[in-house]
Amino acid sequence: MLIAQQKRKENIAEYLLYLWQVEDLLRACNLDIDTVERNVISRYDVDDSTRREIREWYESLIKMMQLENVRERGHIRVCHNVLIRLNDLHQQLLADQNRFPEYHADYYRTLPHIVQLRATMPEDQRPSELETCFNALYGVMMLHLQGKEITQDTAAGISQISHFIGMLAAYYKLDEEKPLFGDDLTDQ
Repeated sequence: MLIAQQKRKENIAEYLLYLWQVEDLLRACNLDIDTVERNVISRYDVDDSTRREIREWYESLIKMMQLENVRERGHIRVCHNVLIRLNDLHQQLLADQNRFPEYHADYYRTLPHIVQLRATMPEDQRPSELETCFNALYGVMMLHLQGKEITQDTAAGISQISHFIGMLAAYYKLDEEKPLFGDDLTDQ
């Protein structure tokens, strides 16, 4: 909860990846709050009130995962809403090439990597371009946590994707502070 709140304010891309990681953590704990309490919450050095808030946050995520039927895989609606908002902003930034030429250019530098990743999946199962980017970033993050190596080509592709998503996240933060397009698209 504490980390999520901080990431939500500072970097929406890191927030989304963090939520995905928490979903996997909760799955590893079999969506059991007592297991989460023992293995996760107990490690926080916080007062009792904050500890209760953290527990309630994990409990609410577990309930969402159960209600939304993402017990074994997939993402809760909150994550989908973030992706929808990011995709909306992405489309607006691309549509306004005159105001955002650096974003447009970075997208086209990233596009070959996105196309390559999406080509490995059946057409009817391909996620959006942005979700493809997040899947790649998350996958590499998991490989690093497992101590596994990635190729130089993969590292170069991930570096470009990371830069592109970082730019989108920076525009998201700017848009949150003062809408870039005159219409406030808030999180759903």
